[in-house]
Amino acid sequence: MILILDDNTTRAQGLSSALTFVGEANELTTSGDLCANIDKHHEPIIVLGALNNGEHQQLIKAHPELPFLLIGETLKPLLDIANVIGLITEPFHHDVTTQLLHDCQQYARMKPTQSAHNPKAFNGLVGDTEAVNHVRFLISQVAKTEANVLILGESGTGKEVVARNVHLLSGRSSGPFVPVNCGAIPGELLESELFGHEKGAFTGAISARKGRFELAQGGTLFLDEIGDMPLQMQVKLLRVLQERTYERVGGTKAIQADVRVIAATHRNLEQMIEAGDFREDLYYRLNVFPIENPALRERGDDIGLLLKELTKRTAQQSGQSVKFTDRAIESLKGHTWPGNIRELGNLVERMVIMFPDQVVDVPDLPKKYQHLDVEAFVPEYPEELLERQALNDIFGEGFVDDDEQLPAEHESAADNIGVLPDDGVNLKEYLAELEVSLITQALERYDYVVARAAEVLGVRRTTLVEKMKKYNLNRD
Repeated sequence: MILILDDNTTRAQGLSSALTFVGEANELTTSGDLCANIDKHHEPIIVLGALNNGEHQQLIKAHPELPFLLIGETLKPLLDIANVIGLITEPFHHDVTTQLLHDCQQYARMKPTQSAHNPKAFNGLVGDTEAVNHVRFLISQVAKTEANVLILGESGTGKEVVARNVHLLSGRSSGPFVPVNCGAIPGELLESELFGHEKGAFTGAISARKGRFELAQGGTLFLDEIGDMPLQMQVKLLRVLQERTYERVGGTKAIQADVRVIAATHRNLEQMIEAGDFREDLYYRLNVFPIENPALRERGDDIGLLLKELTKRTAQQSGQSVKFTDRAIESLKGHTWPGNIRELGNLVERMVIMFPDQVVDVPDLPKKYQHLDVEAFVPEYPEELLERQALNDIFGEGFVDDDEQLPAEHESAADNIGVLPDDGVNLKEYLAELEVSLITQALERYDYVVARAAEVLGVRRTTLVEKMKKYNLNRD
């Protein structure tokens, strides 16, 4: 709706007649009635001309959500205000006016207040890149219609999320949303799965059963992976879409199909048509309104938001979460993501298992996700901790505190450690040499039978094997 506010009555009526002639709905208004008319007509376009009070700027700035068009050269300085889209002058030219009206519609459609981060409006559709916002726009446009929708995109991009949002924003939102994966059901069972069957229709049909079309009555049926549907079933689906009726398998009663159909596929259906694997007439029935779901590599700037959402879901399920450093997020943006959002979700789950309630940096990521050259942090420990670790390595069971008593099997080793030289000693090197000497003696005594040597040293066999590798103490 176009509201014309101009105290120059003759000019206002002339513009109204010109707009009516080209089929544009319009209405004359006054300053006093403007607010009521704005509430009456959802997001109108305001055409503003002369005002006796001269408060043009105040009026425009009072309604930043609405696009304004100005009449007359005297108002040209107001073009600097953001929501003033353009200026029209007498005589009114159809082409110029039509273009300006289109620009006003774009202003109303794309303004930030409609960017739709409202979870009630777009459930699970996370992201703020241009590609995702375009998908939101397409959803909002088609949801209010009954048109069939075909969602295209690679596996793992969230095609079912798009389908659910079309359903939630439609007039059928109070009805059921019934998904069917056409690729997961054997071809010979798919007809019964979609249309149901009567008792005795085939072997094993011990009772009548409703199909997915019947279960989705009054709501939405989502046919995922429609490209995997066998040709004979494509014919039957086409008949239902054309006639809006179907029968159960083994039945003769026609059932009305009060169902909106949304289909999705990762396949190139046009290539399948050329190869004879998909019916062209069914393709055009389904492809009334296509929505191309972007791959994750095309919306890398959304990875930060997606990580927050995925970690939140994981925390709700497992009670544990994980955080990612800014460097880790930048590294993930450099990945090609062949598995798309599903692959990102698997990575989050893996990181939660490895680093529960911790912070993940680039070196903590699996190698294929490390796309930034970042050196891992190598901590330096106090000398007393390193000395204790060295003694732990020697005695296997762990180094005891001064006020604890050494186990009996280690008393002789403690007695033989030796006396501290006057000029001191490098304890780490000394202990390492002592460890090598004792392991070598044990191995030689038992002819490199590792199990016997481990027994006399009082350590596990696996521990001794690791130390032999560390010090290169094989028989060779």
